[in-house]
Amino acid sequence: MSREPNPARRRESSRRAILTATGELCGEIGYGRLTIEAIAARAGASKKTIYRWWPSKGAVVLELLDEIATVAAAPPDTGDLAADLHSMLSEVISLLTPPHNSPGTGVIAEALQDPHLARDLRERIIRPRIATFKERLRRAQDAGQLHPDADLDVALDLLYGPLYHRMALHLGMPDPAYLHSLITHVLRALTPPTSSAPH
Repeated sequence: MSREPNPARRRESSRRAILTATGELCGEIGYGRLTIEAIAARAGASKKTIYRWWPSKGAVVLELLDEIATVAAAPPDTGDLAADLHSMLSEVISLLTPPHNSPGTGVIAEALQDPHLARDLRERIIRPRIATFKERLRRAQDAGQLHPDADLDVALDLLYGPLYHRMALHLGMPDPAYLHSLITHVLRALTPPTSSAPH
């Protein structure tokens, strides 16, 4: 007795093929040259199927980014704040490298011209990860690793701002030594002063 095909499984298989094709093509030809037609051909899907699930190539890439940005979505908590920040920042660097064909930089650039994509990028990718970043820093505050009055919005800008500054001005992503120095300097500014030893 033959089983009826499972529509949900078939849809998920097609979705996965489309996202895989999107990632491969971004790496090969870059976001700017990416088209729905190329994605459909690589994935073995129809354009109609893609447009039924996503309104644009930007939306497809946004879903791809949401899936691969696992560390930022669930930040590590090893007890070593500097190491955990290094993991989170390293993932962002990987999403923005290399700039000429990174799906991350492509979506960010297109979002500057597309308010709907910008909203989705902000609500789906950025804000949830800002929330988890702040949660990690609040735990560090509770543990006495950060000053209790440290402004977490400023901490966010101090740590992530240089990455986007370097991306926008084509200065190259930080190497491991620079990233270590960045984290060290920011934490130094946010760490409560050590009490003087008694005489």
